[in-house]
Amino acid sequence: MDVLVTGGLGYIGSVLLPLLDGDERVDRVAVVDNLSLGSPRSLKGSLTDSIDFRRGDVREYGDVENAMRDCDTVVHLAAITGASSTHDRREETFAVNYDGTENVLTAAGKLGVENVVLASSCNLYGRAASMDLDETVEADPINPYAETKLQSEDLLREAMEEFGMDGTALRMATNYGDSPGVRFNLVVNTFVFRALTDRALTVYGDGTNWRPFIHVRDAARAYAHAALEPDAWDDVVYNVGSNEGNFRISDIAETVSEEVAPVDVTYLEDEHPGPSYHVNFDRIAETGYETEWTLREGIHDLADAFRPADTTATQ
Repeated sequence: MDVLVTGGLGYIGSVLLPLLDGDERVDRVAVVDNLSLGSPRSLKGSLTDSIDFRRGDVREYGDVENAMRDCDTVVHLAAITGASSTHDRREETFAVNYDGTENVLTAAGKLGVENVVLASSCNLYGRAASMDLDETVEADPINPYAETKLQSEDLLREAMEEFGMDGTALRMATNYGDSPGVRFNLVVNTFVFRALTDRALTVYGDGTNWRPFIHVRDAARAYAHAALEPDAWDDVVYNVGSNEGNFRISDIAETVSEEVAPVDVTYLEDEHPGPSYHVNFDRIAETGYETEWTLREGIHDLADAFRPADTTATQ
């Protein structure tokens, strides 16, 4: 099959592209990215003849349709991320995340695409008082990023009904870990870098808020699985992560301090702690997919990526 990945040079896409390209079921991987967040360096060592890159923006319908021609499957990753920052970027966030998704689904319907895999997020659960949130829980988005992800899921359902395509929305846990397009506006990655540079880890609030975490390579594997084996994904929406991957933010800080370097952890209890959601991941087990990385393994791997090779060999 031919697969299009939007936003393919970003954090997850830079891992997903070689994963798809190396799969015998995939003939061509088309990539569209506007390079505002992703970078060509994400393709270093991975740019083969079967990767077809086009610079384009999902807000421009023509860019989307041109990139999607002859594709059987689409993985739609392109988005404004950094949930807390989208309060100040509401209009741009809706233009990219909602309007862009609408363009992708419209083009997919017009061109007869068989399967669309949509990047959604567990962030849409907001600040949930209850534990063990599954896909049947009513979402409570508290920022524009989460709002657009929830509304994009509705767009996907409408497109599936109108065009008869397969579709899956992956409500991804918070990513962490090393990748060619690694981001440092994510809590684990930020904490690791601060610990490596001997700086205190700052926790907003008392650190008791819950978040589920998933290694970026496990996230990429989930997108590949949903793209290449759609028959295994019977439901439209899946939480993606593991039940063991739910942690309090205070636990994350203490673990990084233990595993990377013994730095202080500072709690700013007068500051807003952000979302809190403890998520259930039982449904995704039915697809045959499961995560491979533990938090501690991912923390060590990211820390080692910064250290000289002769140093990491002795860790």
